[in-house]
Amino acid sequence: MDEVTTVDRVRTDRGELALRRSGPHYEIISNGVFLMDTRAGESERLLVRAALDAVGPGSRMLIGGLGVGFSVAEAVASTRPAQIVVVEIERTLVRWHRDHLAPYSRNALDDPRVRVVARDLVDWLAETPDRYDAICLDVDNGPDWTVFDGNAALYGPQGLALLRDRLAPGGVLAVWSAAAAPGYAARLASILGPVSELRVEVPRGEPDVVYLAHRV
Repeated sequence: MDEVTTVDRVRTDRGELALRRSGPHYEIISNGVFLMDTRAGESERLLVRAALDAVGPGSRMLIGGLGVGFSVAEAVASTRPAQIVVVEIERTLVRWHRDHLAPYSRNALDDPRVRVVARDLVDWLAETPDRYDAICLDVDNGPDWTVFDGNAALYGPQGLALLRDRLAPGGVLAVWSAAAAPGYAARLASILGPVSELRVEVPRGEPDVVYLAHRV
């Protein structure tokens, strides 16, 4: 078993955020709860790839949640988006992507198309007038398992209406989930439009799921 060491630990407005190293990999822990690590990333990359496949060149993309960087790395690997806005509430996490996590995000924060907004996503969505061709949502562990209570609003009717309003006509919303969430998929379809479900098998537990909804 790999030795686990704490690389950095910071007190934020939401409690303690820690970066741990386990062998060659990093783990992000929030208030003692495991959030994510750098071991896989297939479903996070699929989240972005599926969204980009649904839009044209020169598109504007919004990524909610920086995580360990798999999503933004996939976005900058494509020539399709002309603008990539990443909204991440934890400034510490953004800082870690300047050093420890830079290899996993492939130094994506240095790409001129990328703009990082250090804000709460719900608050920022309510204030910005901008619209996007693709929105990729990877917050907490999905609709049915949110680490922070405030993030649950993103997945309810009001949050979905807000996301719909931030989509350009014909835009697509891609949502990552740690497991199937049929109730959420039904809400998604009723508020946005047609929904497809993409599953990614994982070594243990239920498959990760990407929900893809097209605004009508």
